Amino acid sequence: MTDPTDAPLLEVRDLQVHFDTEGGTFRAVDGVSFSVRRGATLGIVGESGCGKSVTSLGVMRLIPRPPGRYAGGEVLFEGKDILKLSENEMRKLRGGRMGMIFQEPMTSLNPVYTIGDQIIESLRAHGWKDKAKARARAIEMLDLVRLPSPETRVDDFPHQLSGGQRQRVMIALALANDPELLIADEPTTALDVTIQAQILELMRDLRERTGSAIVLITHDLGVVAETCDDVVVMYAGKVVEKAPVADLFASAQHPYTLGLMAAVPRLDARTDRLETIPGSVPPPYLQLPGCRFAGRCPLATDHCRSAPPPLKEIGPGRAVACWRAPIEEAAA
Repeated sequence: MTDPTDAPLLEVRDLQVHFDTEGGTFRAVDGVSFSVRRGATLGIVGESGCGKSVTSLGVMRLIPRPPGRYAGGEVLFEGKDILKLSENEMRKLRGGRMGMIFQEPMTSLNPVYTIGDQIIESLRAHGWKDKAKARARAIEMLDLVRLPSPETRVDDFPHQLSGGQRQRVMIALALANDPELLIADEPTTALDVTIQAQILELMRDLRERTGSAIVLITHDLGVVAETCDDVVVMYAGKVVEKAPVADLFASAQHPYTLGLMAAVPRLDARTDRLETIPGSVPPPYLQLPGCRFAGRCPLATDHCRSAPPPLKEIGPGRAVACWRAPIEEAAA
């Protein structure tokens, strides 16, 4: 008999999120599937515009409707499809058992309320009736994310904090109700390198303390290597590769993933020129008949340009959407 604790905490199946515009249907997320194990960190990586953030908003049911809509798929949280929940049921889940750290804290935090009041409001919305106990919990959370002098900073407004401190407040807000799943959308964007390292260390530490599963949205492969257990690589609204992190960095199997890795600056590089992937990402409203990366791929054939490759399993926890994979065989 299968142990129920072995089941994924979150399972996304063929998620499709479309936006209806004057120029046509914008397929921002086009058949994305992945799963997140309890207590594990999954990285979703890809360049800007690949659909990472829309995927995270789709999982949290935060897609603005209209113009956005769910065109298909399932989002299973502990086996229950949250796309079928009522708005009231979803509000109880969101901010409670599912938390999210947004990309830009200055636009996510309300500028006219203190940071303490915003954490208290979230707590009281999820069952904390006693305001004094909720305030004590807010101070406890600010201390947990290592905000200096939490007893006094709890009454500060967002503009009184630095960028790194606001990001810590966003993490405290997301974790206040002990969520089982935390989604972090580019949590270190616009922060300097030192603060980035502190935030990532904080997230690793919090995962160890709380046991929360984390979905980390990023374009930085270095962040993925440092913090994640598994990784999903997205391109033009689709998943092109999935793998445990160690396997991905040891033997990436999709030409796009290989291109991303080649573009990472290296201290031992023989030249000061950065590698680039030629061409540009096709617009999501353009429905290409084959692989969406074919126009930029050095291994593409006529078959690649005419037929979309399925996401096929190539090993334990590994899958790739490429007709030429495994790459070693293709290159042989």
